[in-house]
Amino acid sequence: MSSNIELIYITCSILSFVPALVLHEVAHGFAAWKLGDPTAKRSGRLSLNPLKHIDPFGTVILPLMLMLMNMPVFGYAKPVPYNPRYFKDPRRGDVIVGLAGPAANLAMACVAAAVAWLLLDPARGGLLSNDLFSYFYLWFLPQFALVNLFLMFFNLLPIPPLDGSSIFALLIPARYLPKYYRIQQYAFPVFMVAVVLLPYLIHVNPFSWYLGATAGNLGNLLFPFRIY
Repeated sequence: MSSNIELIYITCSILSFVPALVLHEVAHGFAAWKLGDPTAKRSGRLSLNPLKHIDPFGTVILPLMLMLMNMPVFGYAKPVPYNPRYFKDPRRGDVIVGLAGPAANLAMACVAAAVAWLLLDPARGGLLSNDLFSYFYLWFLPQFALVNLFLMFFNLLPIPPLDGSSIFALLIPARYLPKYYRIQQYAFPVFMVAVVLLPYLIHVNPFSWYLGATAGNLGNLLFPFRIY
């Protein structure tokens, strides 16, 4: 990338990544709150203030590394705390809370696509000659949709402690659930080591392939007029 294009790419990625992560985490907390768990609300995690959700490595260092390596951008914020004991049905509640974050990312990607479609005629009518509109339409909207899709599909992997692993709450016998929740507390460091070491050891990055095949293909469906 040239320096100008790289700067635009990084700027749009940051402007996309922060709200994508914040609303992902807020969606978890909001779902838990609506199911009767006040933990996230009491800890101030239903806030849209990014500072409440930033994890130094997952929110800043990891995404920047991926941007600079021209890889799919994903990361994580500080997990929103919740307590399944407040739920009337802990198993069902765990799944709802787990899927709320990816659902929020899907909704944001669809909103970006809808805005792009609504602005398609004005863009063809000459508004692309305006630099600010051009950056918003050709760079930010597709990037915002793709970042949200990457986050959604990454978190839907059924591997603890990612959101997709919440489906295990429906499969594991109730007596083993407390032990399962304890194991999840230590699962993310192990998973991140696998994300870094596995591509190095096998010389193939299955995570990039998976995100490209899922998020990339869905992005093409949302933006069929190929504006990026």
